[in-house]
Amino acid sequence: MPVEIGRRELLAALGSAAAWPLAARAQQPVAHVPRIGLLWPGVTPPMSPRMESFRRGLREQGFVDGRNVLIELRYAQQGPQRLADYAAEFVRMNVDVIYSAGDLAPKIAQQATRTIPIIAITDDILGAGLISNLSRPGGNITGLTILSPELSAKRLEVLKSVFPTITRVAALSDPSTGTAQALLTRNAALPQC
Repeated sequence: MPVEIGRRELLAALGSAAAWPLAARAQQPVAHVPRIGLLWPGVTPPMSPRMESFRRGLREQGFVDGRNVLIELRYAQQGPQRLADYAAEFVRMNVDVIYSAGDLAPKIAQQATRTIPIIAITDDILGAGLISNLSRPGGNITGLTILSPELSAKRLEVLKSVFPTITRVAALSDPSTGTAQALLTRNAALPQC
């Protein structure tokens, strides 16, 4: 003989049946979601296409921001003196890795931690004092350096070929990223003895 149940009883039964798997899942340990602390030296967030390329590179390795990895972006919107605060914040947050760019931001990250891995994209990783040896950097920092004294000299050579009578050249640089490129350009302009 069929049993009649009211709408309220049916909804209550379905609600408790749907909640049971959620309660069981809540008791299981939550998987760790890696966090990347992105310490950017500029006063604005990384311009396009930098962040898109960064996220695409992560996706190609199976990491999707907001799903199985979290990117914590901090940038020097109130000046480079804030970078130390952000690096300390990353240490308190216990991020899994710090990604930084320029010569200044990686140095500040390195001063904040000797244990969290730091990935640096710099003008001159050696000249900035981030490592003491290119073949064995040691410590908790690695990355890519775009040290290119040849390019600085080549740029001046091309400029001189286009404007053969040129005697003075001004080179502008962003001090928040370091002085390596400006120094390399200056050295390339000096007469070779």
